[in-house]
Amino acid sequence: MIEQPLNPRTPRRGFLTTLAAAVAGTGLAVLAAPFKARASGSLAITPADEWFGKVKGKHRMVFDATNAHKGFPLAWTRIFMSTNNDTGSPDSDIGAVIVLRHDAIGLAMEDRLWEKYKFGEMFKIDDPDTKKPAVKNVYLDPKPGTFPLPEVGVVPLQKRGVMFCVCEMAISFYTMGVAKEMKLDAAEVKKDWMAGILPGVQVVPSGVWAVNRAQEHGCSYCFAGELG
Repeated sequence: MIEQPLNPRTPRRGFLTTLAAAVAGTGLAVLAAPFKARASGSLAITPADEWFGKVKGKHRMVFDATNAHKGFPLAWTRIFMSTNNDTGSPDSDIGAVIVLRHDAIGLAMEDRLWEKYKFGEMFKIDDPDTKKPAVKNVYLDPKPGTFPLPEVGVVPLQKRGVMFCVCEMAISFYTMGVAKEMKLDAAEVKKDWMAGILPGVQVVPSGVWAVNRAQEHGCSYCFAGELG
């Protein structure tokens, strides 16, 4: 069991410095490990490949979320769907995929992990109610009025057929940094995070892999992260 919380006094810049040091300390090995596992070529078709075959509709878009961006990846997906509705296309004709990668991976995880690992501080996401770093996934299923647009949460969008996936490579890098900071085993931290991924969210080898696969399945591309 992993119970020790991330040090609340560790600023995000300090955490990222720790993360960078952890990556530097392990060298290219951390990058090579996932690829060595697939070196045999036996995984020509992965579950994630099959998942992308479920993209539906004639109007298809992939939203590339590199960070939470104050909920804009969800809001733009909601707008994409509602304006297609307004111009005569039902939800059955709309295919929307949100790729959660880099600093957006927390949106794919349950409240337990947000509180335990201080995701609000780590990913610079505040709770709209408390105005403090979030200790729960505020984008999971927001109550009406939390954000300017309704139905901008993961759950309401999933109910309308929006597909969510999360980058395993980013999870590997972040759990490595968290484990170093908390003096825990990286494999155990990653196992904990993987166990806390929300129902219906597909784990993909990497976010950039997913962006490519979505476009191969007919999705137009929309960058939904925050620049700078």
